[in-house]
Amino acid sequence: MNSPIIQLLVLAGIAVFLILRLKNVLGTRDGFEPTERPKPLPADGARRRGFEVIEGGPDHDITDHVPEDSEAAAALAEMKRAEPSFEVGPFLKGARGAYEMILMGFERGQLDGLVPFLDEDVYNTFSEVVDQRQEKGLTIESEFIGIRDLTLVDAGFDPATNRGSITVRFVGELISVVRDKDGEIVEGKPGKPERQKDIWTFERVMGADDPNWRLVATGE
Repeated sequence: MNSPIIQLLVLAGIAVFLILRLKNVLGTRDGFEPTERPKPLPADGARRRGFEVIEGGPDHDITDHVPEDSEAAAALAEMKRAEPSFEVGPFLKGARGAYEMILMGFERGQLDGLVPFLDEDVYNTFSEVVDQRQEKGLTIESEFIGIRDLTLVDAGFDPATNRGSITVRFVGELISVVRDKDGEIVEGKPGKPERQKDIWTFERVMGADDPNWRLVATGE
């Protein structure tokens, strides 16, 4: 067999090997599948505009809780700029836990553990009510059932102090029975849950080392 034929057979073998390798990697095609033409890349300006739309889109961590064009949304955005790790969703989860802890501490007259979470004025108000109950010989038996609704009502931010404030409306449910010094029930019914509605405002200096939000105002 002459040399040109041998070279031709070697090249044919190499071609068959390469075809089999491509099939293993890319798979096979059945029937006619037109090859997609590559789409032209957008101009630099168009690409920049596309990235700006993505990066400048709505922050759903904010817009899931307040209207996008509201003052509250602007305040929450400022809080995020002052403290990039801040997120509204986790804050509300924390507020849910804080509501139960503070409410039940007040109901049971156990305020010492609440000091880091209460503004001084709020603590003093709670303390006065607890002292008045004790002076009258009143005792409270309470059980927290749960939170039926939690809504972010408002938010504010003071750029001069980096202080952020968030107002939350809670609708809780608890069993609360008040007894006088003789053990007689003067308010509530055992085993009967009642709705508890509160509007609380929490404040914190964004970026501060202290992670605790403090309750600074209460209402209904």
